[in-house]
Amino acid sequence: MALRIDHLHNHFGHTHLVARWIYDEFWRDKPGYSVETFETLLSQATDPGRIPLSLLALDDDNPVGTVNLIHNDSPSRPHLHPWLAALCVVPEKRGRGIGSALCRTLLSHARRLGVSQVYLGTDIPTFYSRLGAEVFESVSDSLCVMRVPLGPVDRAP
Repeated sequence: MALRIDHLHNHFGHTHLVARWIYDEFWRDKPGYSVETFETLLSQATDPGRIPLSLLALDDDNPVGTVNLIHNDSPSRPHLHPWLAALCVVPEKRGRGIGSALCRTLLSHARRLGVSQVYLGTDIPTFYSRLGAEVFESVSDSLCVMRVPLGPVDRAP
């Protein structure tokens, strides 16, 4: 396996596939969303110097996973931003460290953008706690909001 992580906009031809993954994994049962909804959102991640960011994991040039940094993933929590969102690894490649590599790379990009913390919603907090996330809010028995502290923002004078 030759894993490489790059910005999705550098692999524009895979945007529909990534949108399909996100829709199928997280949004299929929610009315008002479609694959096209996520294609539109993903197409906005074109500048690695600003949010939104969309990363793509490639295994020998085959897309195997994605993760995104977006302004907000919870309309009821507009004061929390930015968010790690839509981490998805194709089922046959799960358990091989791809999700962790995607998250670490995304958090590194967030630090470079001057972000001091990132939020995420999850039903698998143990995965994210291994990456330094802490429970910020319990939403239900199966869902929590987590916060990943990235350290102080280093602002140039």
